[in-house]
Amino acid sequence: MKILITTDTYYPMTNGVVVSINNLYRQLKTLGHDVRILALSPDGGEKVVGDVFYLSSFAIGIYPDARIMKPIKNKIVGEIIKWRPDIIHSQTEFSTMLVAKYIKRKLNIPEVHTYHTMYEDYLHYLLCGRILGKAGISKVTQKLLNSCEAVIAPTEKVRLKLQSYDVSTNIDVVPTGIDIKKFQKELNKEEKLELLSKYELTEEDTVLVYVGRIAEEKNIEEVIRLYRMALKLFKNIKLLIVGGGPYLSKLKGIIIKNRLSEYVKFTGMISPDKICKYYKLGDVFVTASTSETQGITYVEALSSGLPIICKWDMCVKGLIVNGQNGFAYRKDEEFLRALNYVIYNKKFKIHMMEMLQEKIKEYSTERFASRVLLTYNEALMESDDCYLVSKQA
Repeated sequence: MKILITTDTYYPMTNGVVVSINNLYRQLKTLGHDVRILALSPDGGEKVVGDVFYLSSFAIGIYPDARIMKPIKNKIVGEIIKWRPDIIHSQTEFSTMLVAKYIKRKLNIPEVHTYHTMYEDYLHYLLCGRILGKAGISKVTQKLLNSCEAVIAPTEKVRLKLQSYDVSTNIDVVPTGIDIKKFQKELNKEEKLELLSKYELTEEDTVLVYVGRIAEEKNIEEVIRLYRMALKLFKNIKLLIVGGGPYLSKLKGIIIKNRLSEYVKFTGMISPDKICKYYKLGDVFVTASTSETQGITYVEALSSGLPIICKWDMCVKGLIVNGQNGFAYRKDEEFLRALNYVIYNKKFKIHMMEMLQEKIKEYSTERFASRVLLTYNEALMESDDCYLVSKQA
């Protein structure tokens, strides 16, 4: 099958969307499919690198790293049309989705779309919501997605949100897959000690680790506030914040203001191929985000053997089971009780890994690709049926 994946965000950017796309791309290629990616150029120039076709683009200041396509005739789009994909899988809702719909009309092929981002949590980037409000997001999303043959939602939380927008297209819930083996691989002791030392941590410390984009909507300030409370109750606990983003300088300022520099460490941006090592530095994964569509970092943490303490959100329903692989808290005291349980219950991690073996398989790249292919085949059949009906009419 010839599969075109379109996205506004791709490497060198690093986020959940990019990880999801790359994992799907690699697994589809492994299965023998001809896959190409149509993305916006990170440096503005039109080019082709392997299977990745970069469209001319320029930066806009609405959101960090955000770009849009240059409004010029693009040779690359013509090359894609000559290639004649069988199906389009769009992954973002802006420039490249408009290109996807153009190619769809030209070739009369189906489009599947994955809805990755809960835009209601990002309105503050759009002039504090004055450009587009919740009602506007609902209408735009409905219009864009109802012209697709199928929509993929990473979790039930996203499916319910899309239904509230009156999206009538068939919605399949397909969790994003990760390279489980990469995160299960042990970090040798010498390298672990070297990394711990780099951030002034030791093996005697209990390390709470956050991994992800450092942005306002991730609610990392709450993690820091809860950590300050925990410092009064537990000995030798440190907080390691892994990642980069637009809110990093603000968080560093908060740490300095509260005289926490001895206890809270920042790594800055870490390359995707090395991020698995940083989970191994932690004893507990912590997050207070409620803006996740799935929370790929949660799955990565569990695969790495880390119990999770996270703020309750619909995206963790069925993934985090209190007392089995972590805790979802609603109140401050629940966070502190959960931390106490995880730190002092020595057998918890052992039991957790035993119970997780089957659960984690649901999030493998193999399972992910096979479920996406089912959606593709259904979309292709629906497209063929519509074509036959229109011919008969």
